[in-house]
Amino acid sequence: MAWIEIKLDNILESRNISNREFARRIKIRPGTINDLCNNETKHLPLDLAAKICDDLEIEIADLLKFHKTDKKEEE
Repeated sequence: MAWIEIKLDNILESRNISNREFARRIKIRPGTINDLCNNETKHLPLDLAAKICDDLEIEIADLLKFHKTDKKEEE
């Protein structure tokens, strides 16, 4: 099954920004950031994705990675 990885944890870690600090910066619940960092969220609202990209000065492609279905898994 295809899936999308949210790479926020790698980005924040590389910039030495804690989840709590980042949540404060963009004014959302720390639990939401934790869910995004752990890829435990079912949806990512576009306005939140835009807020994240704007604050970190990144492109959406830096934040998200699409993983295709492995042919072996389909069999």
